[in-house]
Amino acid sequence: MGRYVIKRVLLVIPTLLGAAALVFVLMRLIPGDVCVVRLGSSGGTFDPKAVALCHAELGMDRPILVQFLDFVWGFLRLDFGTSMWSGAPVTSEIWARLPISLEIAILATVIAIAIAIPLGAISAIKQNTWIDFVVRVFAVGGIATPSFWLGIMSLILVLNISSATTGRPWLPPIDYVPLWQDPIRNLSMVLLPAITVGYRYSAVTMRLTRSAMLEVMREDYIRTARAKGLLEQIIINRHALKNALLPVVTLIGIEFAFLIGGLVITEQVFNLNGIGRLLVQAVQNQDNVLAQALVMLIVAVFVFTNLVVDVLYAWLDPRIRYS
Repeated sequence: MGRYVIKRVLLVIPTLLGAAALVFVLMRLIPGDVCVVRLGSSGGTFDPKAVALCHAELGMDRPILVQFLDFVWGFLRLDFGTSMWSGAPVTSEIWARLPISLEIAILATVIAIAIAIPLGAISAIKQNTWIDFVVRVFAVGGIATPSFWLGIMSLILVLNISSATTGRPWLPPIDYVPLWQDPIRNLSMVLLPAITVGYRYSAVTMRLTRSAMLEVMREDYIRTARAKGLLEQIIINRHALKNALLPVVTLIGIEFAFLIGGLVITEQVFNLNGIGRLLVQAVQNQDNVLAQALVMLIVAVFVFTNLVVDVLYAWLDPRIRYS
């Protein structure tokens, strides 16, 4: 087990370095110049000397290799530098937006698990019945529905229902209040986007849960137990449940990592000032420093989540670490 964990941890280093190099190169392939955007934001003309001075101020006139090494060294020290657009520390920009994105991601993951695992298990047990058919249609609908359309439709639905019942249209607030300060206002803001995202991600988990359960139920010892009338006792057996839920645990971990950076469209639809919207603004403003930090933050969450899932997988199933 120890060798397996060390091997997985060591693989994190080249993964993060490769991701950093890719992000650094891609950000500089995007057309545009933050200094031109800043100096020309008022609509007037600007002096090329002012652009050159801005480049020197932001360190953009240094060799590319030096900029990359400075970026990697800062990332290792958790020092992401200063925003090219606002001049504020990138860390403060991220911390100001992270709580709402993190809360929605956690809540959406809980909602996805609460929907997917029970329905997926019931669908497997009731295979080829009307219950199975309804659950599969529900899952396919979640996979096929675009997130922006689902978000817009949910807002319209809430707007129409509130207008019809109270006579006054209601929409979720857009100013973030922490859960411990005002739970009702906080949940009224994050619950609708969390349900929207949670439903979409539950669809994939639901289908995987169903497939995993069916695979376990086709094992020889399950069929033998069915023949002897002991199916119920065997299904609740720890080994059977573990085998059925292992792939689901992996997918849930990956989905949570994706949720941290995958809320771009959802935050745009619900007008939320989270990490996803901040990333869009950074790219629009050609703020390479902020955009690089946000992308690497998402990559780091994804990589370390996968590391935890891999170790958990190997702990639950010893065959994995010996393969």
